[in-house]
Amino acid sequence: MGMSPFSIVYRKAPYHLLDLAKLPIGEKLSSAASVMAEQTIDVQNEVRARLEKSNVRYKAPADKRRRENVFEEGVMVMVYLRKERIFVGMRNNLKPKKYDPFKIAKKIDDNTYIVDLPSDMAMSKVFNVVDLYDYHPHEQLYPDNNSRMSSFEDGETDVGD
Repeated sequence: MGMSPFSIVYRKAPYHLLDLAKLPIGEKLSSAASVMAEQTIDVQNEVRARLEKSNVRYKAPADKRRRENVFEEGVMVMVYLRKERIFVGMRNNLKPKKYDPFKIAKKIDDNTYIVDLPSDMAMSKVFNVVDLYDYHPHEQLYPDNNSRMSSFEDGETDVGD
């Protein structure tokens, strides 16, 4: 490599021969250095305790809004497409934000899923659980699409005779 081990570790060439010599590590330590080290450790412990206390305080309100979803393989889901996932040519304000139904092909873990998207949707099939929603099929109010009432007359039907 054309460099000495000293230059590799310390990123500079040694100035004197003493820089290369191993210095003995003695029992005698600097009292100022040990006090400073203890103070630093105390500050770090205090900051850690305050952060943990703050996290506990903010966790309760955050958990109220959090929805916990775990999907199984083969379940139909709705997929939310964020702006980053849609190509510039596809972007349109009138297009839906949630697309449905798609089957979950594989569960990587509770947070990551592979969704069986059609091939014409040229994007990654890996989704975060935040972008997946339960799919509920649309239910018709009247199975035969006839309300049995005419909009013009009372008691009449819309079906032609």
